[in-house]
Amino acid sequence: MDNLTYTLRQLCDRNRDGSHATQGDRENSLKLMARQLKEAGFRQLKATSLNGKHVDALLGRWRNDGLSAGTLKNRLAHLRWWAEKVGKEGLISSSNDQLGIPKRVFVTNENKATELQDKLDRISDAHVRISAELQRDFGLRREEATKFQPRYADRGDHLRIKGSWTKGGRERVIPITTPEQRATLDRAHKLVGEGSLIPAEKTYIEQRHVYDRQCKVAGLKRMHGLRHAYAQRRYEVLTGWKAPAAGGPSTQSLTPAQRLIDFEARQMISRELGHERVEITKVYLGR
Repeated sequence: MDNLTYTLRQLCDRNRDGSHATQGDRENSLKLMARQLKEAGFRQLKATSLNGKHVDALLGRWRNDGLSAGTLKNRLAHLRWWAEKVGKEGLISSSNDQLGIPKRVFVTNENKATELQDKLDRISDAHVRISAELQRDFGLRREEATKFQPRYADRGDHLRIKGSWTKGGRERVIPITTPEQRATLDRAHKLVGEGSLIPAEKTYIEQRHVYDRQCKVAGLKRMHGLRHAYAQRRYEVLTGWKAPAAGGPSTQSLTPAQRLIDFEARQMISRELGHERVEITKVYLGR
């Protein structure tokens, strides 16, 4: 355990604010921040080391990751708690508006799904290409698809995603159900063997920069949309009809029996995407 993670854990142990669930969420969030700061190149930090450049680095990372307004607000609440407990209350603006965080998320049936199609051929880096295919075929986030270790994750009929790869630090399972998914995993095994999709000579941050450059050159601007596309494909398989965002019927127009199928499908998709709330699927599938 690095020094920042250790001192943040001590901070949480000394300050038991809120319910047990709140305390658990806060500790997981702070643990994630410690890891992200380390990945951003900050070393030898303690909880009391927090300053403006660390806040800016975290906010920049979260914006680039395409987090929802709700997730950003939760992260900021935990970051403000950290600042307060180390005597730096004024370090972070109390106004989310000043930080560019929208007041609420408007859920519409606009389709935000992204397809790779011919643009995949424009990605010249083999590791980035496989990462993009994993995002397409399994709905992985950028970080998960970059840190992916096929030998660990591939369990035959499902993937096991390590908590250290994920946004919330939670492991999850994603089923392997199609020949296309299996073909992508076989290519990943062949490319990296026992390693990960971060080349041995690079750090995660360095490979993430390669990923961003490659996607820009390929004309791929909304890679998070690959998760939307995955969710919509899974929804159609699980329900038998298209998601509202993909031109299917709205939830309100479904029969009672169909609404039950819809709810169960959304539960499953939420877990596969690494979310805990079914409500979040409205962002991916529409309503």
